[in-house]
Amino acid sequence: MKIGVAKDGNQVSQHFGQCEGYAIFEIADGKIVGRKDIVSPGHTPGALPALLAEQGASVVIAGGMGPKAVDLFCARDIQVYLGVSGSIEGAVEAYLEGALVSGGNVCSHDGHDCDHEH
Repeated sequence: MKIGVAKDGNQVSQHFGQCEGYAIFEIADGKIVGRKDIVSPGHTPGALPALLAEQGASVVIAGGMGPKAVDLFCARDIQVYLGVSGSIEGAVEAYLEGALVSGGNVCSHDGHDCDHEH
């Protein structure tokens, strides 16, 4: 499993599409076993969800994200957690402990429900 986190430095970015890059954490047996940082190629509509999907992310964590990006992740069956702040490692650890809380039901918007279980 892989978790993608929008990042600015070592903090969860509050702007998914305008962050400096993404940390891709590889998870095995409930633990972080690897990390790869990628630089954001810039904000092009639809490109960033495709990029993280290509990296193998099944979960994405960010502070904020537009509804179109959420739709694109949901269409790829990728869970989205928004309203997250603090260190990127802390956010991933909270997810692994089952303690990461999304700032809202991000998969239910504009009449669309992705049927994710968060």
